[in-house]
Amino acid sequence: MDTVVAYTDTSESLKESVRRAVDLLEAGQVVALPTETVYGLAGDALNQDAVARIFEAKERPHFDPLIVHVEGKREIAGVADIPDAIAKDVSRLTEEFWPGPLTLILPKKKVVPDLVTSGGDTVAVRCSSHPVFRKVMRSLQKPLAAPSANRFGSISPTSAAAVLKELGGRIPLIVDGGACACGLESTIVEITPGDPKPHLRILRSGAITVEELKLYGKIDKSTAVPEGSSPGAPGQLESHYAPRTPLRLLQSAESFVPEPGKTYALLSYRGREEDGYLALTDFVRVAVLSPGSGKLPEAAVRFFFLLRELDEAGVDEIIAEPLPSHGLGVAMMERLRRASA
Repeated sequence: MDTVVAYTDTSESLKESVRRAVDLLEAGQVVALPTETVYGLAGDALNQDAVARIFEAKERPHFDPLIVHVEGKREIAGVADIPDAIAKDVSRLTEEFWPGPLTLILPKKKVVPDLVTSGGDTVAVRCSSHPVFRKVMRSLQKPLAAPSANRFGSISPTSAAAVLKELGGRIPLIVDGGACACGLESTIVEITPGDPKPHLRILRSGAITVEELKLYGKIDKSTAVPEGSSPGAPGQLESHYAPRTPLRLLQSAESFVPEPGKTYALLSYRGREEDGYLALTDFVRVAVLSPGSGKLPEAAVRFFFLLRELDEAGVDEIIAEPLPSHGLGVAMMERLRRASA
């Protein structure tokens, strides 16, 4: 299969790219679309054949559920039921964070294929803010299943070029909407009733931080998947987001001792000598997430892009510095721990 890259840099090319994407989606095909988080591999969420094509292109195991994207909070009713006990809480969260990188776990409607939810009785629902994605959804008028547009378990793509490297020849179309603004996947939250505030269980840390969410409920950061069971939401498997090159996440500079004859690359947070990591060995390549300043939003945008660069550097092992344990640092550390598993 030849993969076509469609552009959106002019009003005419945007219109044509959206039309091509919608035509393919209506025919039950899959296309890669930009979102504000990472590029997604989209298919009609209510068409089991289209959903199966997503799993096939990604080589994704069927026990790992997908996120369903809707145009807005009114469209939730097409794929999920909102229990009365949490209706006000869902309304508050969607009012504040939608469209945007927040995914909610809700009881699924029967119309949603079991393949989407890996046989579970809940569905992950999100509303993207990316203008290209929203134009496609507005034209299609159907919910879209759209996990990250990469092969299962590997580094999430934040550019059309990265999607082409991952899925070229496997899918018919990639819509190039530029680099992703957030650079990290959505935060996934499960809501349970509470008084005076609901309980918000964070199943996957992401672009919406704990600090932002705690204004709307009591935070439970438990993400453990019981042994032998399937995850109830995407991104919960022990090994995930992984480069092909082995990655080691350090707890401190003192914990690293280089092995003779082995080549290393470093994923550095600030790239500053005083942090103690740059001089640990003669690194073949050093990639800095937020040069000098250590700004977490900048680091998040560059995170997957630089991790992919280091994966292509031809070294024996990637060494990653620890990041701050607050804000977006929580989501990046979660991904580094899974990548090193």
